[in-house]
Amino acid sequence: MTLRFLALARVLVLLCLPASSLAAERPARIVVDPGHGGAQEGATSPTGLLEKEVSLQIAHRVRAHLEKQLGAQVLMTRDEDQSMPLPERVEFANKQRPDLFLSIHCNAMPTKRTRARVQGIETYFLSANASNATARAAADRENAEAPAAREARGDSTLAFILHDLARTEAHQDSSRLAYAIHQKLIAATGGSDRGVLQAPFYVLNGVEAPAVLIEVGYISHPEEGARLGRAEHQEKLAIAITEGVRAFLAEVRKRDAPKPPKVAAPSTP
Repeated sequence: MTLRFLALARVLVLLCLPASSLAAERPARIVVDPGHGGAQEGATSPTGLLEKEVSLQIAHRVRAHLEKQLGAQVLMTRDEDQSMPLPERVEFANKQRPDLFLSIHCNAMPTKRTRARVQGIETYFLSANASNATARAAADRENAEAPAAREARGDSTLAFILHDLARTEAHQDSSRLAYAIHQKLIAATGGSDRGVLQAPFYVLNGVEAPAVLIEVGYISHPEEGARLGRAEHQEKLAIAITEGVRAFLAEVRKRDAPKPPKVAAPSTP
């Protein structure tokens, strides 16, 4: 058997493997999405710290830890302070064919009373219906930059159903990813646990991979907003997100690993 034949055989085998099996053989490909940017500043802290700046700083730290600790291939929807519409973020992510999509944001409350009181970490995955009023408000705020309506794509009903079926496993894994990251964030930071929630975030809708949106804290809170601007706190957040990703990938790779064939018990005479 020639080396050329062996190489061709390996290519054919790889082409037949599901994406999850390929992910087990190569470094994970992860898209990190720092929220907002450019003219879209996001929320603001009491001292003038901008969400777009904090999300980018944390995203850079997350990328560094994912690359160093997990050997991951990390791509960012924006690498500097620039505007990037939400549809382009989704399009960019899908072109990379990632194993995971992580969108990083800071939360905020609208009134003086709630800004002084509410703090904590929330982690989201996609759902047509928000978990509660807080989740709905967060989605509404982050979706404010989205187009007023999606352009009609002319998809047939059958194509829509097939697309929905193809996304089912990714949606289930989005839930697992959200819980894995959230648990690590709460344990590492001691932040107030505001839960894993579901909401119709535009940036998560259409991403063809497990996708979560992480609200790393309330930038509108006087104390938490100040912490979010500190390098040591950003490092804690980035390391915790990385450890959550590590735990999720280990779980998925164990689940998707080829099962050894069952050996039949020897028959008795």
